[in-house]
Amino acid sequence: MRRGRTGTIAAVSALGMTAVLGGCGLTGDSDEVTLRLVAADYGDSKANSSQNYWNELVKSYEAQHPDVHVEVDVYSWNDVDRKVREMVEAGDAPDMAQIGAYSDYADRNLLYRADDVLSIPVQADFVSQLAGAGQVNGVQYGLPFAASTRVLFYNKTLLSEAGVTPPKTWEELAEAAEALDAKGVKYPYALPLGAEEAQAETMQWMLSGGGGYTDDVGTYSVDSPQNVTTFTWLRDELVAKGLTGPVAPGKLNRADAFAAFAKGDVGMLNGHPSLMKMASDKGVKYGMVTTPGAEGESQNTLGVSDWMTAFRENGHQEEIGDFLDFVYSDDNVLDFSREYDLLPVTTSASQVMSTAAEDRNLKTFLDELLLSELYPVGKASWASVSADVKKEIGQAVTPGGSPREVLGRIQATAMRAGSAE
Repeated sequence: MRRGRTGTIAAVSALGMTAVLGGCGLTGDSDEVTLRLVAADYGDSKANSSQNYWNELVKSYEAQHPDVHVEVDVYSWNDVDRKVREMVEAGDAPDMAQIGAYSDYADRNLLYRADDVLSIPVQADFVSQLAGAGQVNGVQYGLPFAASTRVLFYNKTLLSEAGVTPPKTWEELAEAAEALDAKGVKYPYALPLGAEEAQAETMQWMLSGGGGYTDDVGTYSVDSPQNVTTFTWLRDELVAKGLTGPVAPGKLNRADAFAAFAKGDVGMLNGHPSLMKMASDKGVKYGMVTTPGAEGESQNTLGVSDWMTAFRENGHQEEIGDFLDFVYSDDNVLDFSREYDLLPVTTSASQVMSTAAEDRNLKTFLDELLLSELYPVGKASWASVSADVKKEIGQAVTPGGSPREVLGRIQATAMRAGSAE
């Protein structure tokens, strides 16, 4: 059923339902429905936890919908995907989950389609690149929730003291890193290929070398000649020369690299919008440029989206849809994006942000979003491939290691996982 309208529908759709406790999401009163949402935490402290955002949003929604209650449990990114997976396997899926992936659940027919729950105007408002990435076999199951892109951040003070300018090519990046190293900078270029988010740094470098996780027709191509060349260059020109800092890239997590940049210990690194506030709060003077490429500025950048999913297990299709229409209203999308320095996932909110003076620092990322490429999240195999990248990719840049062999092992995992789809 396609929802072509919005409005207060929960009280009507709940009438006649039999109250069932403990698992179906209904309360003891048959006229009331309780929706359960599990969400990820984008905050870096209790003061700005995403729980606070959801509490305020739910309070506003319930004031307009007295017969619908929404319970939200927020977990850290280290735990939220695992928590939802455990709930699903136990037969106790939440009504909605705001997590990092969706395709494995869609592949098992556990999710509502986007047009099952969203009104037509809301679904049509998603940024096209993000809506496309939310599809499995041409059907949208993943609802984009928060987005970001990557640019090269640099410490203006450190680069000035080293007498170098922001790089546009790999060669210029290596030269700048050497100059920073000569000045004693701890991390001339921070290369976080640790388990936390190695798949992101990996794809950013693949794209800058003309490669990617997949080819033009969507087939995994992890060990393509372009990717082998990219990681061979990283190994030989940055890591082997000691230009990536005291922590081996395979042991360096993104959060630690960001923290080091905010301390003034990093000359350059790939970063997303939240790094701006971290650096500013610590008084670091930073600049941002397009990611350098092999021959010039990279023509493609990494786009990342997190996903809202709607599970079918408990029913509540209409109530879920009405609540999600509220979640994706312009005011709420903008509030969330501004609170956590993320990019809005709707075209209308993006247009507001692109012209608002208070959002001028995000314009670079907004412009990049239209040219970005996302992970192959529509593949049910992506979860296992991403996990393998996190485990293996650090070895590709280890001095004396073989990028071809490491990428070949990841490709073999991808092909095995993909053959089951």
